Amino acid sequence: MSNTRKFSSVVVDGYERAPSRAMLYPVGFKKEDFNKPQVGIASTWSMVTPCNMHINTLADEAEKGINNTGGKAVIFNTITVSDGISMGSEGMKYSLVSREVIADSIETVAGAQGFDGVVAIGGCDKNMPGCIIGLARLNRPGVFVYGGTIQPGDNHTDIVSVFEAVGKRANNDINDIELEQIESTAIPGPGSCGGMYTANTMASAIEALGMSLPNSSSQDAISEDKNSDCLRAGEAVVNLLNKDIKPSDIMTKKAFENAITLIITLGGSTNAVLHLIAMADAIDVDLNIDDFTRIGAKVPVLADLKPSGKYMMSELVKIGGTLPLMKMLLEAGMLHGDCLTVTGKTVSENLKDVKPYSEDQKIIMPLSNPIKKDSHLRILRGNLASEGSVAKITGKEGLTFQGKAKTFACEEDALQAVLNDKIIEGDVIVIRYEGPKGGPGMREMLAPTSAVMGKGLGGKVALITDGRFSGGTHGFVVGHITPEAFSGGILAVVEDGDEILIDAENNLLELLVDKAIIDQRLSNWQKPKPRYTKGVLAKYAKLAQSASRGAITE
Repeated sequence: MSNTRKFSSVVVDGYERAPSRAMLYPVGFKKEDFNKPQVGIASTWSMVTPCNMHINTLADEAEKGINNTGGKAVIFNTITVSDGISMGSEGMKYSLVSREVIADSIETVAGAQGFDGVVAIGGCDKNMPGCIIGLARLNRPGVFVYGGTIQPGDNHTDIVSVFEAVGKRANNDINDIELEQIESTAIPGPGSCGGMYTANTMASAIEALGMSLPNSSSQDAISEDKNSDCLRAGEAVVNLLNKDIKPSDIMTKKAFENAITLIITLGGSTNAVLHLIAMADAIDVDLNIDDFTRIGAKVPVLADLKPSGKYMMSELVKIGGTLPLMKMLLEAGMLHGDCLTVTGKTVSENLKDVKPYSEDQKIIMPLSNPIKKDSHLRILRGNLASEGSVAKITGKEGLTFQGKAKTFACEEDALQAVLNDKIIEGDVIVIRYEGPKGGPGMREMLAPTSAVMGKGLGGKVALITDGRFSGGTHGFVVGHITPEAFSGGILAVVEDGDEILIDAENNLLELLVDKAIIDQRLSNWQKPKPRYTKGVLAKYAKLAQSASRGAITE
């Protein structure tokens, strides 16, 4: 049995497997294909969202790469849901759940069909960690391909511009005609949201992890470079089969440290904490929230990218993408150069001939003059988050905030309070029962945080939650609070008017109320009934672990 056909040979070899072969002839197999390694292409194509609307054509390119180098490609689909469309609605509860569904479906199809290797192509936020978790569980030669970034809309706008325009409309800073102009021109075509939001963050992390080809994270969705990336990914997976290089050979602890380092320098999304921990768990690597603190203490923020900066990913693409930044970090001793990647070569070998950025570019700051000298991703602990929480503090919004709580049992109520001027300077907006179990599904809070910005309250109020934040969120925000309110965390008993301290210098999140009073409130607290008792959300709520464990299912 050929090592490259370790799994497919069990499905198609021998006279007793004639029924299996019979089923494959009508889907395009020829007799000679049964002697080739079979490679599944997990396509997240969908017309649900512009992030994924072009991925069918990318899957076709990957198919050519596989078939041209001695493999037999088989394209199959998995799901996607759009965070941007479902944001702020009950539908957003399915977003994080979709990560698990994607991982489950890739594992299911590849395992059932006996694929020897897999190319997975993702576009929207949860596609990427979902694909990697699926590849990790299978531990068969695999390559991830990023669908690519979108172009800016009119006047340098994007989806976050539209969310913030809602707050401006509520504040009467713009009228209905101006709002419609923004909403109808901000998303010009295919590709993932254009700033250093979760999609571009995770694409960059996966490239640094070694699971996608060099610069896969830094290409426009509609470009010859992206088509070539897919073709080469097909060729690369056959090379991995020939060399018997599996995800477990690539996704090591040091590789995850490389991923964390890169996304810190890029000013990446808080969701990276959640997803990288989940991806590491799938490949049995011990990664936890404290690793982000350890690495973040010595890694600066260098990229002036949205949401807190000025530029978009498409503009980083034009100056060379992530590779010159990785070369800079490698030369500074901040990356592990000996980590293996899907090229079959190490990080150092991949970066050997990379040219530096031009001296006149303004997107990536030099190490000698960082935007922030240490990480913007802060792991906060304290009585409100004894098991941890995650803040995204760039320094532009300050490093500490103390204010009075205004509590809400769901995101919708908080959003209406912001839009109807119920939130004032000095408030700490508390949104609870939105965690992995309580939501369920741990919704992102882009609608209220964007409304805060649109209302001109950025830097004047803070927001804390056991839910999470879109990569497009900026401002003084803390999410992933564990234990979550639904599980009896102290967040559940915060009352309006309580003083809350957020200290990103000392990594503290504290409810400034006497312990005896807190204990009395907890003794009177009653756990709410689950919001869902049947279906996928109920199933997720029962299986989900805490945010500090990546909100994985067990």
